[in-house]
Amino acid sequence: MGSRFPIRHDSCHRHAPSAGCNRSSRAVENSFKFPLNLSFHDVIMKVSLTLSLLLGTAIAAPHKSTLQTRVDARIAARAQRGSQPAAREEIANANLLEKVGSAGTVEYSKNWAGAVREKPPSAAATYTAVTATFTVPEPTAAAGDSSSYQAASAWVGIDGDTYSNAILQTGVDFYIYEGEKYYDAWYEWYPDYAYDFSSLGIQAGDEIVAIVQATSASQGVAVIENRSSGVKATQTLSASAATATLGGQNAEWILEDFESNGTQVALADFNSVVFTGAVASTADGKTYGVSDATILEIKQNNKVLTQVTVDSDSELSIKYSG
Repeated sequence: MGSRFPIRHDSCHRHAPSAGCNRSSRAVENSFKFPLNLSFHDVIMKVSLTLSLLLGTAIAAPHKSTLQTRVDARIAARAQRGSQPAAREEIANANLLEKVGSAGTVEYSKNWAGAVREKPPSAAATYTAVTATFTVPEPTAAAGDSSSYQAASAWVGIDGDTYSNAILQTGVDFYIYEGEKYYDAWYEWYPDYAYDFSSLGIQAGDEIVAIVQATSASQGVAVIENRSSGVKATQTLSASAATATLGGQNAEWILEDFESNGTQVALADFNSVVFTGAVASTADGKTYGVSDATILEIKQNNKVLTQVTVDSDSELSIKYSG
């Protein structure tokens, strides 16, 4: 999990009162005990000091409250984070379908950019694993967008395009929340929410290996390896419902504009994401790349926000063009 706002706890609130917990109250109490031999000037100074202490405490309290509110809001946003199947643009005319070099057809989606293998080689050779390596980019606020939450996510997955009952996926989110930048590695079996890996410490510039493997239609494994730190995390997943089983019909390498609490977040300027070692494995033991995959570009409000380039059968790059 990427770095988070520090969650500050006051031990005085969590435990029974102790001498340490009553430091401030006792200081105030003692400040009101005036010896009889004090001069009027000394009494005034004593009262002034006491008022300063009280005012200082009152002024500091809202700062902690504001910080905790920000922490709670961000945690809530993460808890509701979820991917969605590819939301394709309706094909109204042939201009929405293009060919770029040796790559397959280019289509448009409001939430996915990247490469998708839309069907397996045969009914018996469904997709069982997808892998790729990428470097985590540093997001910046999109020009002209004042949204407090801007994000993008790079991931690999099985299903979710032409087969939308389920998606087995894993990747890394990179985002800006109220001016701060964060990086979270996660895994998901759609339609369930995404869950963060808690031990990877992702940062911009880290080299990440992402792997998903379906061991059956209702079980699978997600792996994120941070090659830069040497830390690796593995998670076994199960279908969240009987209707959410995998079909092995799609393999994908995606940059996504995901949802939080049912609303699509603003797409951050992620500069570029390059997937290398992009390989999909099938049930018959064969492997396939991206050179003949369908290419998706993110298009929102009649504006194309990404530029996907297939560099080889195992490599593709996705640039922010918004």
